[in-house]
Amino acid sequence: MVERVRVLIIGGGAVGCSCLYHFAQLGWSDVLLVERNELTSGSTWHAAGNCPTFSTGWGILKLQQYSAALYRRLSAAAEYPINYHVTGSVRLAHTTERMDEYQYVRGLAEANGLNYEILSPAQLRERHPLVALEGLHGALWDPNDGDIDPAQLTQALAAAARARGARVQRFTQVTGLEQLPAGDWRVRTDRGDYLAEVVVNAAGYRAGEVMALLGQALPIVTMSHQYLVTEAVPELAGRSARVPLLRDPDVSYYLRQEGGGFILGPYEQQATAMWLAGIPEDFSYRLWDDALERLEPYIEAAFARVPPLARAGVKRVVNGPIPYSPDGLPYVGPAYGLANFYHCNTFSFGIAQAGGAGKALAEWVVNGGPEWDLWSIDPRRFTGYASTTYTLAKAIETYQNEYAPAYPCEERPAGRPLRTSPLHERLQHAGAHFGVRGGWERALWYDGEGSVPATLSFRRDRNWMPHVAAEVRAVRTAVGLMDLPGFTKFMIGGPGAQDYLDRLVCSRLPAPGRIALAYALTEQGGILSEFTLTRLAPETFYAVSAAIAEHHDDDVLRRGLPRDGSVRIERVSESLGTLVLAGPRAREVLQQVTAADLSNGAFPWLTARRITVATAAVIALRVNYVGELGWELHVHGQDLAGVYDALVEAGARCGMRHFGMYAMDSLRIDKCYRGWKSDLETGYTPFEACLDRFVDLSKGDFIGKAALMHEKARGTARRLVPLLLDEPGDADAPYCSGIFAGARRVGLATSGLWSHTLERSVVLAYLDAQYATEGTALSVDILGRRCAATVAREPLFDPGNARPRG
Repeated sequence: MVERVRVLIIGGGAVGCSCLYHFAQLGWSDVLLVERNELTSGSTWHAAGNCPTFSTGWGILKLQQYSAALYRRLSAAAEYPINYHVTGSVRLAHTTERMDEYQYVRGLAEANGLNYEILSPAQLRERHPLVALEGLHGALWDPNDGDIDPAQLTQALAAAARARGARVQRFTQVTGLEQLPAGDWRVRTDRGDYLAEVVVNAAGYRAGEVMALLGQALPIVTMSHQYLVTEAVPELAGRSARVPLLRDPDVSYYLRQEGGGFILGPYEQQATAMWLAGIPEDFSYRLWDDALERLEPYIEAAFARVPPLARAGVKRVVNGPIPYSPDGLPYVGPAYGLANFYHCNTFSFGIAQAGGAGKALAEWVVNGGPEWDLWSIDPRRFTGYASTTYTLAKAIETYQNEYAPAYPCEERPAGRPLRTSPLHERLQHAGAHFGVRGGWERALWYDGEGSVPATLSFRRDRNWMPHVAAEVRAVRTAVGLMDLPGFTKFMIGGPGAQDYLDRLVCSRLPAPGRIALAYALTEQGGILSEFTLTRLAPETFYAVSAAIAEHHDDDVLRRGLPRDGSVRIERVSESLGTLVLAGPRAREVLQQVTAADLSNGAFPWLTARRITVATAAVIALRVNYVGELGWELHVHGQDLAGVYDALVEAGARCGMRHFGMYAMDSLRIDKCYRGWKSDLETGYTPFEACLDRFVDLSKGDFIGKAALMHEKARGTARRLVPLLLDEPGDADAPYCSGIFAGARRVGLATSGLWSHTLERSVVLAYLDAQYATEGTALSVDILGRRCAATVAREPLFDPGNARPRG
């Protein structure tokens, strides 16, 4: 007889058991976890157990902060014996750039109620008396860091879940998965079959094998990670408290106390991927032979930094498997294209993140989404381009750079180029420097040669700034041309298309031939997706969204599709390229290569026309992201080069210049145009984002309407507004910088950019509503310095939109 369960979790490590625990906490007790061996037998059992809260990313910091708080609660309960040591940690800095990074992370932490401290070398010695100070600029102190016994943690989570009715079945291997027509999942195991409403893939380094049962690939590589455990160190014996955990990221290792000795764990440049031909049938509680020669430089550096370590013998070496995604972040959330199937796997730091990940996953299933926007770990951030070769190259690169500074504009080279525009070589010849967005190579800036490497910095002293300034000037005073490959694009048609889209988005749909911004929301009113929606015909809509959103927005558009066939969706992202022509002379350039009437009377702002450009059929949208007269030209890939060449030739007579993503960012900040997953995310509503004009509460029901009606009735508590720094300084506000009125935190920055048009540093920030009025004097925490700023009115440039209407 087939047993029916509400949720079936595959995998019994710390992450799987955290999912089980959090389902039970939310009142779902009909949940079964199956594990092919014993609990913890994969990567959990040999994990070092470090529990940092530190992260350079908002979402991961929240996961780890929650995990640490949960572990403190669990370890305080008498029924869950756990060895959990909250020792605090010091992160050493050998450079001023590293200190800048620490100032940035200190601000992130402070915004989340964590009291990190920047330490001088002398203060570092007070926290960790065994550290040699030579060559150090300072350190960062995290008071909540520590280490936990991974096996005890896992058993405590499982025990607490069982106490609420959830179940664990060990020595049960999943052998097949099939989704039935009614939506349930048939899960075949070597001990019988189950029917589950929801399946969670928490199989750790075997998560790819689980997806292979469905004929799908998961971008995952297993890396070898080694750490060594020393014999007792006499200098630790007489201490009343454990020494703090130490990380030396500029060398690339961690060092923490383990009993009377230390654990030393480097992330070495000789990063080694394993099991490229497949995972052994059973690797439970097993390790690889050590390869200490890979670690020798890091061991020697640690000996010099903590001299007592050099006198300790090695007790044992642990060399075990750790799964890596291309960016080193886990997969938590819905699987693309599979209803009621979720990922919670591929954790490179699984113990530190398990608590928060289990919470988020359970909230995805039970509530339709997590408390926090966690796009950075959404499984749908990678699409079909993430091949085995690409994943391997990026995983190795990520492991090598695990402790590298998180520079805001760094573009790492491994696995590239992968997805390129038909114009890629032409742009290279024009001197383009490329970056990756959604796997696509896009020009970031141009220097005429394309051979000078970009400088990396947390400040504004980057060598590409003068080049970007020239590109901005060209767009503002003459005309610029930009190739934007990889936009996510859909054709949505059929007799039911209007009603379907009206239900999906909160915005008023455009009339035929018109363009509108449209927002899909969560049930709670948060901003889920942003579309540029063009109505090409009464029953035909063309939806364009961010390059990285391809799988995400495909799911959004298809999740409530009518079953009667009245709506058809075709993804055309690969077949249509996009050229942006913008600036006061854009009409003059385009008119040379088309017979279409481009006058305001025939082709006004926010309209679309099918026109011919240089013999090619083009969907021309009179709209852009830079606030100028201009057009987006959506062109079939085979015609893109011909259209581009014609525009370049015509533009030469009008002072046209190529411009890239960095110039576009500077141009858009003048107009306070928002960015998806920076300024707009599920944690903010359109009213909070000051997008009231894109919300139509007078139309019929739409997803999130009830939440917006409730918000409108009670009043919006915070608003997104621009601020101008009173003095330029040498740095712009990093993401999530704090905004202050005196000593009181009143907001959070979501964009901080230099406007080459205004020659001012601009911040977009969500402020408590009482401070979001023009002229309010505030300050912004920028890399540890409080910088005076004043709330301004949007848009900051061309407030009447005379230029795009021109």
